[in-house]
Amino acid sequence: MPRQRDTGSVTEPNKDAASGLTPRLRFPEFHRNEAWRLTALSEVLSEHGLRSDGESEVHSVSLTSGVVPQVEHMGRSFAAANTSHYSLVRPFDIVYTRSPLAIFRLGIVKQHRRSHNAIVSPLYGVFSPVNRHVGQLIEAFFDSPERSVALLDPLAQKGAKNTIQLSNERFLSGRIYLPDDEREQQKISDCLTSLDEVIAAQKRKVEALKAHKKGLMQHLFPQEGQTLPRLRFPEFRDEPEWEEKPAGEFFANRKEDGEEGLPIYSVTVNDGMVPRASFDRDFYDIEDPAGNKKACRGDIAYNMMRMWQGAQGVAPEDCLVSPAYVVLAPNDGAWPKFFEYLFKLPQSLHLLTAHSRGLTKDRLRLYFDDFARMPLRAPDPDEQQCIADCLASLDAAIVAAADALATLKAHKKGLTQGLFPSPEEIA
Repeated sequence: MPRQRDTGSVTEPNKDAASGLTPRLRFPEFHRNEAWRLTALSEVLSEHGLRSDGESEVHSVSLTSGVVPQVEHMGRSFAAANTSHYSLVRPFDIVYTRSPLAIFRLGIVKQHRRSHNAIVSPLYGVFSPVNRHVGQLIEAFFDSPERSVALLDPLAQKGAKNTIQLSNERFLSGRIYLPDDEREQQKISDCLTSLDEVIAAQKRKVEALKAHKKGLMQHLFPQEGQTLPRLRFPEFRDEPEWEEKPAGEFFANRKEDGEEGLPIYSVTVNDGMVPRASFDRDFYDIEDPAGNKKACRGDIAYNMMRMWQGAQGVAPEDCLVSPAYVVLAPNDGAWPKFFEYLFKLPQSLHLLTAHSRGLTKDRLRLYFDDFARMPLRAPDPDEQQCIADCLASLDAAIVAAADALATLKAHKKGLTQGLFPSPEEIA
């Protein structure tokens, strides 16, 4: 791994008189090398201008996945019927999208890492690097929103209606600091590749855990029209079939007004109950506690305006929730965490939607009286708890794996920050 320089400041890059720069992090064998030189992209990238070969698949350019087949990334192709004018992308080529994203408002830059040719929209810029290592360094440079905007913003031109225009020629006129020694380029590239491989493996682990949970849930709950799940814990295999009851026998409608001093929670589709402080307070908060509803620990709160999306969760403590939510207080015989998982099943979402009122999907409302008549099938509370505990432990494993992935990404971000100058030092 690279290490910080032994001389001078370790927090500020070292510039020499010839406008070179020595990064804070550098592999030991290159400490005596010349400083990195401010290099025009046109010196290391060239526009080959090749068009579709008539065989290659249409690709998209993703912030997280790079240059990836469009069908794999988006589920289907959105390409024009005739793709003969699409740009050809060869292995290790650099693609500049120009398409604005939230924090990359001037587009993203990615290297094609796969071993086959691809074609992309003719609106994108496609460039060949002098070697694949330089291409990866350029991608790593543009992976930082701050560096990307600092370099591209002065090059962009505003068109009609304030649209942003940045030609391939102007893009190539941008300058970044790069090492001239190809051995150093390769060393950095290999380091980043190794880290990318570890990150990719951790990402696959997260996705595998999520897929395992999704499949397990389909087996731990009965399919539509069935009275027993495919999988049952050994201690419950001789128990009766799951009994169907109206939802009103499992839950009561809690209508208590808010109280001073209780935390405010929101309901999210993916994460269930989340402290309201996680959101924009100006948009979400109702400052008067009496304007909110009280939910007690173990209650299920759901957003009756978005129930078909699965926006519901179990309250982790006594709290306040929006008056747009219905608060379900569990009766004897109802284990709330079990029902939180049950309500996320596709067949449950279809059932909840079917019992909602409204003229259009966007105006559907699921009121408690309609919910109370809805048929729900569940085992006895002990089996409910066993299923809920199993899925909760799997959720904990997913969270731990996702946290490890976030740590690896943060490590890569910190590493690349040490390998490139700060945005204000780009000339």
